Amino acid sequence: QVQLVESGGGLVQPGGSLRLSCAASGSIFSIGVMGWYRQAPGKQRELVADISGSSITNYADSVKGRFTISRDNAKNTVYLQMNNLKPEDTAVYYCRAIIRTTRWSSDNYWGQGTQVTVSS
Repeated sequence: QVQLVESGGGLVQPGGSLRLSCAASGSIFSIGVMGWYRQAPGKQRELVADISGSSITNYADSVKGRFTISRDNAKNTVYLQMNNLKPEDTAVYYCRAIIRTTRWSSDNYWGQGTQVTVSS
């Protein structure tokens, strides 16, 4: 059984910063791509950023230059540093990871989500 547990969300003023963390635990053989998605009320879930096992990163245009994704493979953890936050960044942020539980079996896992609210 594999779990992704997110932390670090909250309420922040425009221009502020937050750091999200997502730790994978359980029966893990290896982890491939890890990423962050977000879903605002009334909108579809969208990719924010992802990072490969070799740390190649990919960002949505709306967050380039403000957000930084990173990972610690020893801790099975992915981070999202969010700077210069804007009200339009308000959403529930979800962690996603492609995880192999055996050499021959991989699956797509999601965290439970963490709320980020940017408001004065």
